[in-house]
Amino acid sequence: MEHHLAGGHFVLAVVLGEKKEHVLVVALETDGTGQTFALQILHQRSRIHRPSCSREGAGRTCREGRSSMLNVAESAARAAGEVIRQAFAGPIAVRHKGAVDLVTEVDTACEALIRTRLLEAFPHHGFLGEEGGVTAEAASMWIVDPLDGTTNFAHGYPFVAVSIGLEVNGVMQLGVVYDPLRDELFTARRESGAYLNGRPITVSDRCPLEQALLVTGFPYHYRRDPERILDLFRAFSLRARGMRRDGAAALDLCYLACGRFDGFYELGLAPWDTAAGSLIVTEADAYRSGGEAV
Repeated sequence: MEHHLAGGHFVLAVVLGEKKEHVLVVALETDGTGQTFALQILHQRSRIHRPSCSREGAGRTCREGRSSMLNVAESAARAAGEVIRQAFAGPIAVRHKGAVDLVTEVDTACEALIRTRLLEAFPHHGFLGEEGGVTAEAASMWIVDPLDGTTNFAHGYPFVAVSIGLEVNGVMQLGVVYDPLRDELFTARRESGAYLNGRPITVSDRCPLEQALLVTGFPYHYRRDPERILDLFRAFSLRARGMRRDGAAALDLCYLACGRFDGFYELGLAPWDTAAGSLIVTEADAYRSGGEAV
């Protein structure tokens, strides 16, 4: 469903994933010709089945506090990042999850490290990781991509990140994305702003498409429907100032949040790709506008 806004903008709910398990709500701009592009993510929701939150569980979550949980998530992200940094450009064991979808020993090691640290600190929380799926389920769910940009990592291309998000009763509460190769830590707590290495960040104010540097990615299965993906890429490339495709959606979203990119779109994303980054973008936009994002 589309909700039209003033000034040629509208809000569009985009269902992502083959099983429609993830929803992003993005702000789009149109110039009257039917061409559109994403300006920012306003809200995200994962359709992951979970039991209803008990009063006791909700009370524990409140007592722990988001600040304490953010500290633990930051520590886990940095620890996993150190594993990535030490292994980068070295010999690694790679296997295929699909025709072009890779997983390395570093992915699995980092996910195990993060899962252990988070669930030892918060044993009643749930955990969803890219490599292991749901290994624990609860009202408070950690959603983790232990190594975003695995293909980049396997080829020695320096654009990778650790992504950790916390969703409570279907609402993202905090996000951490760590780039270990640049030592850049992006963080956000709901209604508390977004930060890069402790400094507030805000999205770009460059709105016309002709002035925008956009970023996108191709899903691993895009060869099954290449026309749709390539048609979008061609349309944006012909109108935008520039297009980038770097292969790590979590970092793409963080670059959008701090103004390095002006727009982002991508089809076929999974919850762990966007859980942390979408909140960071939302909070960065709220910081710019001086209030809570939509």
